[in-house]
Amino acid sequence: MEKTEWYLEYEIQYNRPGLLGDISSLLGMLSINIISINGVENSRRGMLLLSRTEEQIIRLKSIMETMDTIRVTKLRKPKLRDKLAVRHGRYIQSDVDDRKTFRFVRDELGLLVDFMAELYKKEGHKLIGIRGMPRVGKTESVVAASVCANKRWLFVSSTLLKQTIRKELIKGEYSTDNLYIIDGVVSARQANEQHWELIREIMQLSAVKVIEHPDMFVQQTEYKLSDFDYIIELRSNENEEITYEPVENNQFGQGDGFSMFDF
Repeated sequence: MEKTEWYLEYEIQYNRPGLLGDISSLLGMLSINIISINGVENSRRGMLLLSRTEEQIIRLKSIMETMDTIRVTKLRKPKLRDKLAVRHGRYIQSDVDDRKTFRFVRDELGLLVDFMAELYKKEGHKLIGIRGMPRVGKTESVVAASVCANKRWLFVSSTLLKQTIRKELIKGEYSTDNLYIIDGVVSARQANEQHWELIREIMQLSAVKVIEHPDMFVQQTEYKLSDFDYIIELRSNENEEITYEPVENNQFGQGDGFSMFDF
C-alpha cells in the first residue's frame, strides 16, 4: 500500500525533558514514519509524517488529544506552506484579508526563493506579482528561484543591467518551460504598442509570468489585480511601507531615472 504524507503541528504547553522522545515513540508504535521535523513558530513544532493508512493518523490524533503537555494545532495533508515551514523553521506570512498575498522581509530571502521555486514548478499558467521598494532584492529573488526550479528566465521588460523593452521573441523563446519577467513600471511608462502586443501573446502562453510592480502594471493595462494567482510583498523590515512615490516623482527615460527604482 502506498504511503501518504501528513503534516502534524503541535504547540508545547509544558516543555519537559523527553517530550519529543515520547512523541517519537508514539509515532513508532503506530508505524508512522517521521520525514522531517523542525520548530516552526515560538513554542510550536512541525513534522512531516508518512503513514500507510488514515486510520493510523486518526488514532494518533485521538491519543495526542489526551496529552496535557501539548496541543495539536494542525494535522492534515501537507500544503506547500507546511513543507516550507518545516524546511525553514518559520511560516510564510499571508494577508488576513487577501489569502493570495504573501509577505516576506529581506532576512527571509531563502524562504522566498524556495517558495517561488515551488510555484514555478507547477505546470500551466501562473501570474505572479511582486511588490517592494528599490534594491530590496525582488529581481534577484525571481531569477534565483527560476534557477532552483530549472526554468529559463527571459526579461520582457527590465532595468536590471540596462533598460530592456522587448518587442518580439525569437524562435525557441516561446515555451511553456520559460519564465517571463515583466517590469510593470518600465512597460507602463516606456513601452510602445509592439511591446504590448508581445505581452498579450505571452499572457496567452501556459507558462509562468512574473510582474514586478503589479499595481503600476494594472493602472496602464486591461489587466486587473484579480487576474494574479499570487501577490508577493518583499520588505526590508516588517514596518516598511511599500510606496510608489519614487516612481511618481521621477522623470522616466531621462538619464538614470530607471536605476532609481529597483533592482
